[in-house]
Amino acid sequence: MDDMDEPFPYAGPAELKPAIERALQSVVDPELAMSIVDVGLVYGVTVRDRRAHVVVTMTSVACPVADVIVEDIEAELDRVIPSEMTIDVELVWEPAWNAERMSAAGKAFMGW
Repeated sequence: MDDMDEPFPYAGPAELKPAIERALQSVVDPELAMSIVDVGLVYGVTVRDRRAHVVVTMTSVACPVADVIVEDIEAELDRVIPSEMTIDVELVWEPAWNAERMSAAGKAFMGW
């Protein structure tokens, strides 16, 4: 991910993109004390047909805080997307997360 302008793939109305990016940036992985965006857990967001679909992963299948992170994603998005939209957070394991997905800020935070 490094210095890319886009923290994750986004498809949907341009006017919602900044708010969605801020909302997801505010969700913290409690084990790493870092934003899920900087960790590289967000694989993509699609907004269409009154639905916000977010594809995320965790750093490991055994992640003990996956439910907390998914709930936090839903809560933060609920604050910024129109009320008539549904939020669908899909947790996937393929492709598997790896440290290369981390942002430059995330790698710096980890001392890499």
